[in-house]
Amino acid sequence: MMIAVGEKLPTEGLKTMGADGPEAVDMASKLAGKKVVIFSVPGAFTPTCSAKHLPGFVDKIDEIKAKGVDEVMCLAVNDAFVMGAWGKDQNVGDNVTMLADGSAAYTKALGLSLDLEAAGLGTRGQRFAIIADDGVVTHLAIEEPGAFEVSSAEAIIKAL
Repeated sequence: MMIAVGEKLPTEGLKTMGADGPEAVDMASKLAGKKVVIFSVPGAFTPTCSAKHLPGFVDKIDEIKAKGVDEVMCLAVNDAFVMGAWGKDQNVGDNVTMLADGSAAYTKALGLSLDLEAAGLGTRGQRFAIIADDGVVTHLAIEEPGAFEVSSAEAIIKAL
């Protein structure tokens, strides 16, 4: 079942790249009492994700934060090593938290996984963006297959 506006986000199963390697992410703390944006890409280092989606949020971070957002997070079904390397490649610095969902458990809990087995990519996440207040979804924008419109930084700024 897909997550919906008004529902609480899951808090388990994500990692990020720390100074000493992969670290579990305490999503409960990241979400508690905060307004966050989580956007999902089908894969790190892929064309649209690297040329438009992640760079858009990095470029527009000041506008997003000016709308009261405490943290912006990028989610992908990749491991923490890949997400860390992609974050460095894209110069995200502290602007965007790179969330690794290596086994797709978090994405599946959201009901937003994507079967790309036939393309040799296995299970991935759909391209989407969520705005959440205190862990509760207030806005959910899911892209149609192959599209990049409703989950862009510009679209999220309008939704905020």
